[in-house]
Amino acid sequence: MKGSETHEGGRVGTAAEVFGAFLRLGLTSFGGPIAHLGYFRDALVLRRKWLDEQAYADLVALCQFLPGPASSQVGFALGYMRAGPLGAAAAWTAFTLPSAFLLFAFALFASALDNPLGHGLLHGLKIVAVAVVAQAVWGMARSLCPDRERAGIALAALVLVTVSASAFAQIGAIAIGALLGWLLCRGKAGGDGAVVAFGLSKRAGATCLMLFAILLLGLPLVAPMAQGLSVFDTFYRAGALVFGGGHVVLPLLEAGVVEPGWATRDAFLAGYGAAQAVPGPLFTFAAYLGAVLGPTPNGLAGAAIALIAVFLPGFLLLLGVAPFWDRFRQFDAARALMMGTNAAVVGILGAALYDPLWTTAILAPADFAVAAVGFIMLTMWKAPPWVVVALCAVAGMGMAAL
Repeated sequence: MKGSETHEGGRVGTAAEVFGAFLRLGLTSFGGPIAHLGYFRDALVLRRKWLDEQAYADLVALCQFLPGPASSQVGFALGYMRAGPLGAAAAWTAFTLPSAFLLFAFALFASALDNPLGHGLLHGLKIVAVAVVAQAVWGMARSLCPDRERAGIALAALVLVTVSASAFAQIGAIAIGALLGWLLCRGKAGGDGAVVAFGLSKRAGATCLMLFAILLLGLPLVAPMAQGLSVFDTFYRAGALVFGGGHVVLPLLEAGVVEPGWATRDAFLAGYGAAQAVPGPLFTFAAYLGAVLGPTPNGLAGAAIALIAVFLPGFLLLLGVAPFWDRFRQFDAARALMMGTNAAVVGILGAALYDPLWTTAILAPADFAVAAVGFIMLTMWKAPPWVVVALCAVAGMGMAAL
């Protein structure tokens, strides 16, 4: 990969340098994963010159291909390429902890909102979630379903998940999408680009892939032994199956946390709305959920378990696939599988837009009006998400006061 030779021969930075750069990004990176990638490019490619434009584009392509939080995977990789494993840990910690801490604090003080104005504020946050996910569905559909074949795959996934409304239906929709992509989408994308080189051996990559698979298949077997293992398993599986963007984690976590009764749907959606108002990765929503779980572990322990579990599979896959990436993406069938998978997740997210978001948040004409204003602000006026969150929260309190 162009620009990476310096890093392979010997790390040129320090973990402290990486931590400082990513702490600033973690405190200021509003706007979701696509915006995060722009912040990384500006801060680390253009200004600090850690790597060149082509190297960065290759890295983004790899992380967009894999399940998991793409912007966090890119940040993790940039830290690794700059300062090795300690740099990767520093990048993730600095970029993640600011938003995780804010959402953990929101979970601790949510009980103080048990009054009419507080209920209105929480309802406003649920309306925010409708607008944000509608924006995500719109943007993902335009980029991931540009033809009849992929639009049809998305529609099939939407119908399947809406009718069944279970975690197994979501996994089935992803599998069916991959199969249909393999059948219908071959020859639709090229495999140009250079290799992404981390300096990892193929043996190390294979070890990471094996560990990923062992945890994915083994955790459900041991989860009944302890509630902590069940929590880790739920969040690990959610992180392992998130194709297409961070918002797709919403239906997976809703099925894993709300359906078994670990958290109420209202608390779940209020936390998801609050997650739109903080900088950093959307996956830190897991810290909020871990804190508000009914059964123990919850609080700080639950937040830590959930946060680590939801990020871990994406990082294992990144380290596992990187040594094989250049060879793998030359196969047309592999690219077709991923195109079908990405189309299916658009349908899954569309189903989540209806249930639980719409059915829980849009209860009156005024709710629809507020959600529509938020959607237009995000998509057409390009307003910062925190502005939309503030507007909807104030609107929710205003409607509660009337």
